[in-house]
Amino acid sequence: MTDKEIQTNHVKILAGDLDIDAYLAAPTVDGTYPGIVVLQEVFGVNSHIRDVTERIAKLGYVAIAPALFQRLAPGFETGYTPEELEVGRKYAWEQTKASELLSDIQAAIAYLKALPQVKPNAIGCIGFCFGGHVAYLAATLPDIKATAAFYGAGIPTRTPGGGSPTLSRTSEISGTIYAFFGLEDGSIPTEHINQIEAELTKYHISHKIFRYHGAGHGFFCDRRASYNPEATANAWEQVKQLFETL
Repeated sequence: MTDKEIQTNHVKILAGDLDIDAYLAAPTVDGTYPGIVVLQEVFGVNSHIRDVTERIAKLGYVAIAPALFQRLAPGFETGYTPEELEVGRKYAWEQTKASELLSDIQAAIAYLKALPQVKPNAIGCIGFCFGGHVAYLAATLPDIKATAAFYGAGIPTRTPGGGSPTLSRTSEISGTIYAFFGLEDGSIPTEHINQIEAELTKYHISHKIFRYHGAGHGFFCDRRASYNPEATANAWEQVKQLFETL
């Protein structure tokens, strides 16, 4: 498949009285396309997330990456040093709330559905790291028909802002979810992966779990030392197959 020509824009999403910064990428050719919400790592809507958003648009989707830390740190974008990681983690796990994240993602969905080139009943999402956990949350939204969750840590044990673990909401997922894990990921024990798979099976959720030997946390990000090109190539093919169902 030949990549489509795309255009990109920095846009504002209205969520109540909050303007959320977002990065939008869409094919330039007239037509209607499914919409995809791209959910960031703890590092913000940085060059990697913008690149993923563009890659998805080149496949024939309208993709949008909302700034999940808008309430806490507008414009936040950082690198991958241990010090920068710690700042992002504090925002992600100590200051966001699941209810607000879901509200902001719903606002991003509404923004997509209002665009004339978006098919309103064909919405998916993809997330990485913190965004992988949030993608599992987002899969509970009725509009989300297909979810790709990459190495979301803590799904069986916690949720942003506190409360019952995100895994406890599995029965609310109505679409298909693919989850991707590196078996050398020190932040996600194998038993957590097995718990997620068991819960998805228990509630008859359409799903696939992908486990990659030799891959660690962040294996999909070519800006990180943990980048694993073999695992990334396979995972990208799975994502393409998933989103083709929209």
